[in-house]
Amino acid sequence: MRDVLYLEEIEQAEALLKPQRVEVLRQLAEPRTCSEVAERLGQTPQRVYYHVKRLVEAGLVDLVSERKVRGISEGIYQAGARSYWLSPRLVGRIGGLRQAQDELSLGYLLDLMEEVQADIAALDRTAPELPSIGLSGEIHVRPENRQEFLSELQTMLQDLFTRYGGAEGDAFKLAVACYPKQVDDSSEGDDHD
Repeated sequence: MRDVLYLEEIEQAEALLKPQRVEVLRQLAEPRTCSEVAERLGQTPQRVYYHVKRLVEAGLVDLVSERKVRGISEGIYQAGARSYWLSPRLVGRIGGLRQAQDELSLGYLLDLMEEVQADIAALDRTAPELPSIGLSGEIHVRPENRQEFLSELQTMLQDLFTRYGGAEGDAFKLAVACYPKQVDDSSEGDDHD
């Protein structure tokens, strides 16, 4: 399983636009059969197989082995990567599916934040050294420059993953979130009290 799969094909992105497929993909972080995933999600094996088949066709899930159960071959599948990067050039091409893609993106951000929180809570606070860094800031980008900004950010992160993505040394988790800042209207014009 790769750490990151960079999605450049429109078919790959569209395969991920169904929330049920994202749930199936999450369950396949470990090798599992469609029946096992169906049981965990409370769905029928046939329904899960339909989604797994689409994910395999898109190159997002791999058939890792097969086993015989009562004379029938049953596939064991696993997600192709731990995380997926959507090429910024695809975002505009998804077209009418933009709202679904935005919702999927926001859902992923929420899951990412939960994962980061759980990872930090699980750190051994008695360890003599816990090298870490936290950054937060606000960036203002004009609509006509959004694509350039996203491409530059992605290139910078890919460079870091390439330079430091080897199997040797201490493992660090890097999580980056970029989302629109909510404008607080209540703070504007409240001076009349």
